[in-house]
Amino acid sequence: MTATSLSGADTGADAAAGVAVPAPAAAHASHALTGKRRIAFASFVADDDVPAFLVLLRSLALSNPGLCEDFIVLHDGLPSDAAARISALHPRIELRPVAGERYASYAGDGSSRTAFFGLDVFRVRDYDTVISLDPAIAVLGDLGELLVLREGLAAAGGLTAAGPLVIQREYLTDAFCARLDALGRSGAYDRERTVRGLLDAVLDGDLVPLDGTAKYSAAEDDRRRFELSDAAFHAAYMALNGTTHHDLIVRYGTAHVARTGDVESARRVALAHIGAGEFQEAADLLGQVRIPVNEAWPHEVFGHALMSVSRYDEARAQLLLATAAPKRAATAFARLAQIAWVHGDDGAAREYALAGLATDPAHPGGREMLRRTPVLPTPREGAAEDQLAHVAFYMPQQGNAGDKLLPESVRLTFGTDTGPRRWHSIHAHRLFDEAALERVNARRGLVIGGGGLFIPDTAPNGNSAWQWNVPDALLKRIDVPVMVYAVGFNAFDGQSYRRERFAASLRQLVERAAFFGLRNHGSIEKVRALLPAGLHDKVRFQPCPTTVTRQLVDGWTDPEHRENTVLVNAAYDRAGLRFGHDYGHFLAEMATAVRALGAHAEVKCVAHSLDDERIAFDLRREHGISLPVIPMYDFGNDAIRDLYARTKLVIGMRGHAGMIPFGCGTPIISLISHPKMAYFLSDIERPEWGVSVHDKNLGALLTERALGLLDDHAAAVADVHGRQQELWKITQANAADLRAVLGTSAG
Repeated sequence: MTATSLSGADTGADAAAGVAVPAPAAAHASHALTGKRRIAFASFVADDDVPAFLVLLRSLALSNPGLCEDFIVLHDGLPSDAAARISALHPRIELRPVAGERYASYAGDGSSRTAFFGLDVFRVRDYDTVISLDPAIAVLGDLGELLVLREGLAAAGGLTAAGPLVIQREYLTDAFCARLDALGRSGAYDRERTVRGLLDAVLDGDLVPLDGTAKYSAAEDDRRRFELSDAAFHAAYMALNGTTHHDLIVRYGTAHVARTGDVESARRVALAHIGAGEFQEAADLLGQVRIPVNEAWPHEVFGHALMSVSRYDEARAQLLLATAAPKRAATAFARLAQIAWVHGDDGAAREYALAGLATDPAHPGGREMLRRTPVLPTPREGAAEDQLAHVAFYMPQQGNAGDKLLPESVRLTFGTDTGPRRWHSIHAHRLFDEAALERVNARRGLVIGGGGLFIPDTAPNGNSAWQWNVPDALLKRIDVPVMVYAVGFNAFDGQSYRRERFAASLRQLVERAAFFGLRNHGSIEKVRALLPAGLHDKVRFQPCPTTVTRQLVDGWTDPEHRENTVLVNAAYDRAGLRFGHDYGHFLAEMATAVRALGAHAEVKCVAHSLDDERIAFDLRREHGISLPVIPMYDFGNDAIRDLYARTKLVIGMRGHAGMIPFGCGTPIISLISHPKMAYFLSDIERPEWGVSVHDKNLGALLTERALGLLDDHAAAVADVHGRQQELWKITQANAADLRAVLGTSAG
């Protein structure tokens, strides 16, 4: 149970108070891997439009508090004070000058030519969808329906100038701009020579109409509601109920807290920071306000932030205050249990967990901490001098199936004995202290991996800023060989590390390591970018051991017969970062594919974690499709491998819903919502085995590729075996180097 997941019930409950996960601001490099749609608003703003445009921005935020996309401001020159006022009001403003002279040859009077400056929106090339807003309108309603549009050039408000234009990629081209220019110069269109008239003429009447005129208004009375001072605007935003967007609540809420010292606003802003992995910012903000002793919720959030930056004593004090309130006690006790567990005190952790469950017997954080601290005899270990220490994320029995399998898979690359006789386990999330250092230095060496340990928010701590909770001073004193094995850089689009802390810890780890292997070349590129050039050559490729399972498991035999099944996996952790505005599209396209594939094989949902079952629920509710659910999160390692070896095809969104079946010799198709999926397919030179969850034709494309693998299944399996053999050669070569590091034979 991580600090983040412990808050699940509360951030889920608080999501009603809600904070939308921030999407990346035009993360173009990652977009090339995931296919995530890039969306922006745009307006042409002349100097005298600035007051009206500020009204538009305020109305957009207050009418759509959970929405914050990039906003392109096209202009032909703005005074610096006007530009500053615009940028201060919206956290994702980009000012772009237009070449107004290109419209000088348009037919009509000068004022109409100036109106056409807004056509520069069609010259935007770095977004997939652009929503053009007239600066003279106020937004009065929810614009969510505009962001899910994926086809055509749509206009709200008919051919009047008031409503938005929704422009898709196929119209953001030089060819379409040339058509606009040609018709504009000719003057051969009517509608009073307006922009909408020109577009309607170019499209020959195919401008897609959108209803929703009640959501936009140019009426003075409607606009006057949003003529607010900064203080009044910030207060109005903070008074809203429902989901707010991280970027907006941080921008407006931070200013509001600085102005008023309001504790409830500080709590909400801090919770937004925590949801985005900005734990230090949350701690700093709450540290600046006076929290009354009886205000339990701010104390609990403050404690969460403090424990996430390893200020454990201060966190305990805040969380103990929070236990006094019945509504916050269960969460506060669960966090206190986690702090005790991080410090190796299972007895205290269990007592705190039980205290929390006494107030809420169903609290997931308390139940998880109770599972983590069972009253069991300590496993009998072998002699220290015969063992390797192993830092890993050790998943509890009912946990993510991929993470459950990983530690054993890593150990198999060092020999067939994966138990306590040869291995000393160190949970990555527990504080690496003097006692842990002494135990490590008594072993033959230290293995760190596998899995995506380089991620900022799975187990936040202030010591390393990645999953292993190790202080620099203790890392320096490890005097046995350190082997980093098949670790991945797992940050999602839009996630960021506490860069200085992470980079310093990473550099020291690479300097200290005798072997430093990352599980894909994408991770290698990311990590090398954070290191001085002199350390780049130490970072090498070591495939995830799950991808060579057939080679590692003693006595492995391929199945003589496979079940006629297709297993589908979808992931829902950090769903906003995975799907953006496209979840409805993804679900509808998956329904199309599941129906088509169901005519050829039995389609089942395979859940690596409990949340993965959601696709089965949503397909049944939204599309009337019922899928059997396989609860793989309850499986042991042998059962996981057996299931994946006996199916014909796995369509998976989790990284290990691709790598594990591939390692078992089973064909795969990856549903790409994270760069690591594309990294793996690139490494095995099979990018066609991946389909973006954002692909416009996802259903048809997925069906076509899946049927291709099913129709010639023997060839598909042989291809998997051939690709796997290349990874095995690399693993064997690295194993020889590791034996030299340890001065021993394998195992």
